[in-house]
Amino acid sequence: MDKGSFAGIFVAVAGIMAGLIIEGGNIGQILQPTAALIVFGGTLGAVMLQFPLRTVAAAFRKSVHAFAPPRREHDQLIQMLVGFANKARRNGVVSLDADLQAISDPFLRQAMMLAVDGTESNDLRKIMQVSLDSMADSEERLPAVFEAAGGFSPTVGILGAVLGLIQVMHHLDNMQEVGRGIAVAFVATVYGVGIANLLFLPLAGKLRLRIHADYMEREMMLEGVASILDGMNPRMLEVKLGGFVDEHGRDRITGERAA
Repeated sequence: MDKGSFAGIFVAVAGIMAGLIIEGGNIGQILQPTAALIVFGGTLGAVMLQFPLRTVAAAFRKSVHAFAPPRREHDQLIQMLVGFANKARRNGVVSLDADLQAISDPFLRQAMMLAVDGTESNDLRKIMQVSLDSMADSEERLPAVFEAAGGFSPTVGILGAVLGLIQVMHHLDNMQEVGRGIAVAFVATVYGVGIANLLFLPLAGKLRLRIHADYMEREMMLEGVASILDGMNPRMLEVKLGGFVDEHGRDRITGERAA
């Protein structure tokens, strides 16, 4: 679980609620189901109009990774590729055919299958780069869904406020109702601006980081398989692949190897 994501939402909401209470307000003042329906419904409808339904659904599924990112075992991946390199040097690349079924990642398995089938390293890079770019293009659309939602929701919130003010105009004979109605109307604006800046836009940013990490991991897989085909020394391969890992990950890999 990404503690930073949960802590970020908690701190943001708690800070706003604390400020509201300090100013003499109460949480009940901003709990307006009608305003929430207008903002969330209008924003979702606009997003569905801009993007294919499949992309919207994939974006919401991917949003789970902002709070529960997939576990990345870079050290195990590097050791696996180094093991393949050792085996290929002793018995040839064709001997890796027996290890294909043990590879769970589809991208790595496809690259290894091409290597076992005798594909040259340059050709393998070109073929897998097309696949890599296609996957990156598809995944780049997912954060764009939340960025679009972050752009739509404040405007929809203003629309909700205007609709509320229209209803207020029907009660101009009762100034007490007018004051209460205006306060309720502007809750829609609070919802629109709030979910845009506290949820949608930060979520898009976090997903971009996750997608970039996925891309770099696949780059590491591709470079590892191509280097095996080039006959690179396993120790040199380990150092080379370590360059794809951040400093914290390299320290952990070095510590585990020393142990």
